[in-house]
Amino acid sequence: MLFAVNDFQDNREVASASNLDPTYLGKRFEAEPAAYGEELQAAERETRRLACSHYENFLVASVLLPSRLRQPFYNLYAFCRTADDLADESGSSQLALERLAVLQANLNQTYQGEPPDPLFLALSNTIRQFDLSKCLFDDLLDAFRQDQRKTRYADFDELLDYCRRSANPVGRLVLQLGDCCDSPNGRLSDQICTGLQLANFWQDVARDYQIGRIYLPLDQMERFGVNEAMVGQSSTSPQLRRLLASECDRAEHYFRRGLPLAKSVPRWLAGDVKLFAHGGLETLTAIRKVDFDVLFRRPTVSKWRQSWLLVRAMTRIL
Repeated sequence: MLFAVNDFQDNREVASASNLDPTYLGKRFEAEPAAYGEELQAAERETRRLACSHYENFLVASVLLPSRLRQPFYNLYAFCRTADDLADESGSSQLALERLAVLQANLNQTYQGEPPDPLFLALSNTIRQFDLSKCLFDDLLDAFRQDQRKTRYADFDELLDYCRRSANPVGRLVLQLGDCCDSPNGRLSDQICTGLQLANFWQDVARDYQIGRIYLPLDQMERFGVNEAMVGQSSTSPQLRRLLASECDRAEHYFRRGLPLAKSVPRWLAGDVKLFAHGGLETLTAIRKVDFDVLFRRPTVSKWRQSWLLVRAMTRIL
């Protein structure tokens, strides 16, 4: 939710070399007890640098966080961002799977009390402090692995199952950091996170197609008369525009159903819930403003509009 792969304005830069270097991922953390504090501080500086240097949306959202929670969020974000970069920036599906396997092994070691590198040393501190559920991290990595093997979705139920693992775990981890992850809140968070993932899909139809992926459900493509050749064109056909209009309406319903979450979480988290839910709705608005022609140019939310949303979230007007 706070920093899902579905940022409403993608300002991502090229991943740092250290994140994609399997020798870095596999580097053992070996520190004597006396040096543990220094090693942890160094590790947390690195996760803070990653969160604040390259990903503007997270930095903006972190303004709304209590200072005591910023470092835990940096540590969690660094893991999610690293996993996403390994999945999308490795150059081949085979290499991505190999690197994700290393990341999974490192996660397993961390939960066994043996963090293998600086990233996981910082994360392990947050895992212990907030009792974060391992299954949520496992689901995220499983979704990233699926992206290397599965590039088409038969129907919306298949796509929802992907969202359940690719986006929803992030929201639930955020709720665990806020000590408010009960069942009702978890279900509402899932609605927002799924909405963010769907909005990102419909914003990035062209980008995804360039790397061989189509997230549009195949049964809906058939229903609206859309074939794969249309997805690869330089402008969006009327059939595809009608399909995207339908899918944007569906994504909007997820945001609307999830927004009551802001009323049942701590006030500091309510601002971020509203910021990202309304940010997702703004992405859908941007898609509609270009008449769903997402193949001609990628619809984005302007800097001015992002700033407007942030001010409204900070003043609790949203």
